[in-house]
Amino acid sequence: MKKALLLATLIGPAVAMAQNNNAPSSYDPHDIKITGYLQTQFQKAQSPGITSFSGGDFSKNSDNRFMIRRGRLKIDRVDTYSSIVFQLDATQDGVQLMDAFIQLRHPSQKGLSLTAGLFNRPFGYSIVYSSGYRDFPERARVFQTLMPRERDLGGMVSYHPGGKMKFLNLDLALVNGSGHSAKDYDSKKDLIGNLGFKFDSLADKRLQLGFGGSFYKGSVRNDTKTYYTAIANGYTAHTSDDNEGKAIGRNYYGANLQIELDNSFGKSSFKTEYVAGDQPGVAGGADIKGPYASRSFTTQPATDLYQRKFNGYYLWLTQEIAKTGVTALLAYDVYDPNTKASGMTIGMPDNFTADGDVKFSTLGYGVAYQISNRLKLTVYNEHVTNEKTSLKNFSDDLKDNVFTTRLLYRW
Repeated sequence: MKKALLLATLIGPAVAMAQNNNAPSSYDPHDIKITGYLQTQFQKAQSPGITSFSGGDFSKNSDNRFMIRRGRLKIDRVDTYSSIVFQLDATQDGVQLMDAFIQLRHPSQKGLSLTAGLFNRPFGYSIVYSSGYRDFPERARVFQTLMPRERDLGGMVSYHPGGKMKFLNLDLALVNGSGHSAKDYDSKKDLIGNLGFKFDSLADKRLQLGFGGSFYKGSVRNDTKTYYTAIANGYTAHTSDDNEGKAIGRNYYGANLQIELDNSFGKSSFKTEYVAGDQPGVAGGADIKGPYASRSFTTQPATDLYQRKFNGYYLWLTQEIAKTGVTALLAYDVYDPNTKASGMTIGMPDNFTADGDVKFSTLGYGVAYQISNRLKLTVYNEHVTNEKTSLKNFSDDLKDNVFTTRLLYRW
């Protein structure tokens, strides 16, 4: 028992760093260190060619597939004053740069750091939390829509003090706003702020509690003379020569909560996050599928913008089953891209609503088996539901459920 407690004490900080994508594997000075993980999986969809947020869309004539979901290789180095992180993602689709940033820290102010390069947007909880450690196969639909691939280019100031204030986490970042794989397409920058608190020694160290709030303040450039704003059960059009080049607000606010309890039956956890605000998008239709009509842009959108009021959230529940290595998983998430319109009013004549205004919810459930400290098997099913509307493409619930079996190896 004493050996187990000592091991947990020694590896705990290293695991915490690994779970945070915006940090090296450890802040202890070291030369080149290589870590990473591989996720290989088989998936079965309810019908061929579906649009999916569970690893991407299925091919037109396929309802099942083998794939490498993530193949991450992370290289980092840390010295007294600086650290560098470089991470690649290698899958059947090719090799992509995921992280490339430099962090500067002073020994007398270890809690204060400056990050520059390509890093995860410091918004909320699930964006920065590593997919190599997350219990569930994917992030919630709302975050995949607002912040696809999670990263952006820019600079960030962070404050993570130790000692009596070790529970505090503060980040402020200035980024392009165009995402992880694109240069900025206008001259404006987006501001992201995150304030978090984490208490990990409550109830005789059996209870961990975390919570926080975030904001995102940015814009998207309108490239036409017309843009639309949401009103009750539709949109109103704004047409003027002055609207070409107008900055349409992209503003979010969010709150998150994490509770974890060690008990005699096994560790129990509950995590939730809520986000709402204004999201510019396009109408959706033949060229851009409805679920992607409100996805954040990586290039200048060529058509009229639709500024929507949105909200979304997720609920994640996990329960370890005694000391079997098995964990039960239960999740529910909702993304409503347009809270001003719903149901049969979407698609009605002359209110400008379209495929991009449809609300989705996902119920997920499954089990994860920790085969060893490096190897994990996850079996998971997602039941996806869309609201019924007056639109031809969404007159009924789509058959777009997905079953996933995944094997993870982490080193």
